[in-house]
Amino acid sequence: MPKIKTNRSARKRLRKTGTGKLKRNKSLAGHFLAKKSSKRKRNLRKSTLVSSSDEKRVKKLVPYL
Repeated sequence: MPKIKTNRSARKRLRKTGTGKLKRNKSLAGHFLAKKSSKRKRNLRKSTLVSSSDEKRVKKLVPYL
């Protein structure tokens, strides 16, 4: 059986937690920040988990993570 290629862009964006879930950073924090409130920008700095509905699909992108 050949090795599965890792999607490199996904690999750079994801980390694995101790329980095996995937951790990601939130989007929409790159630009257009003047119109966003301080509270919203502060919450965008926090990381979150990949949703359970997407997790199976995303794990195929990073099989050896």
